[in-house]
Amino acid sequence: MREAFFIYYIMIFHAFFGLFSKEKKEDLSKGLEKTKESVFQKIGRAVAGKSTVDADVLDNLEEILVTSDVGVDTTIKIIERVEKRVAENKYLGTSELNTILKEEIGNLLEEVDSGNETEFTIPQQSDPYVIMVVGINGVGKTTTIGKLAYQFKKAGKKVLIGAADTFRAAAIEQLQVWAERVDVPIVMQKIGSDPASVAFDTLESGKKQDVDVILIDTAGRLHNKINLMNELSKIKKVMQKVIPNAPHEVLLVLDASIGQNAIEQARQFSNATEVTALAMTKLDGTAKGGVILGISDQFKIPVKYIGLGEKKEDLQVFNKRAYVDALFGE
Repeated sequence: MREAFFIYYIMIFHAFFGLFSKEKKEDLSKGLEKTKESVFQKIGRAVAGKSTVDADVLDNLEEILVTSDVGVDTTIKIIERVEKRVAENKYLGTSELNTILKEEIGNLLEEVDSGNETEFTIPQQSDPYVIMVVGINGVGKTTTIGKLAYQFKKAGKKVLIGAADTFRAAAIEQLQVWAERVDVPIVMQKIGSDPASVAFDTLESGKKQDVDVILIDTAGRLHNKINLMNELSKIKKVMQKVIPNAPHEVLLVLDASIGQNAIEQARQFSNATEVTALAMTKLDGTAKGGVILGISDQFKIPVKYIGLGEKKEDLQVFNKRAYVDALFGE
């Protein structure tokens, strides 16, 4: 009887999580719909009437990838790999080309970071795990922090938010709204306060409250790279007075819908601070989802989360295999 109950429990467990996985894949597929249509309709036209991959097909494929915001350097790398595969294997039709493309794009993503699901893993430690979130205004930084706080809390973690973007009243207000929405405490100071002071207070409060995760918002400005570097360096130094190895992660939030501009932002923030992870927002409704490939390849920084909507549940752990499947309509 006990064995029968155990088997039944296991079946229910797999059924539930299989359904969850399917729903996530459907959301991802829907979010990448415009990118998929843009890229693969063009590829279909590029190979129409062709029986082999010739120079014209490769030239067209290169143009398609570049105009899909994959980036020039990454596109050249993909084309070279496709050329090598085509030389080794006889090409018969569009499906074979798609298979080769899919495999090489998947290989490219795997080279950045091993594994498929790369969400933040919070280790067992005495001090709170500190995640500093950076990115310019308007990319969805505040929304991402709120969604992350929700996910950590749902996973049973005790979370605290620090509103260190003190240059805009709207930034503090928006973060406060999200904190209330997901029922997570927030540390704030008045507009114009020293951001490093807010970060310091947040970490001290987090230690006293024995929280598991601290999310620190920072000002989203790129008007002067030197000032940005100095500001982020100051925040990190002040935090390390409370927790010596803080921040444990620096998460850069980028807007996928701006394409190549996102790559330039990644470059500037990488120069200003040690970015350890990326979150790509606004993938739903854009045809520029290919920018994930370019950023991952060029900066060798893993994409950990992707945003597919405005609701608190609309932040997915970036699964490379599921992304490639969705990109190729599978």
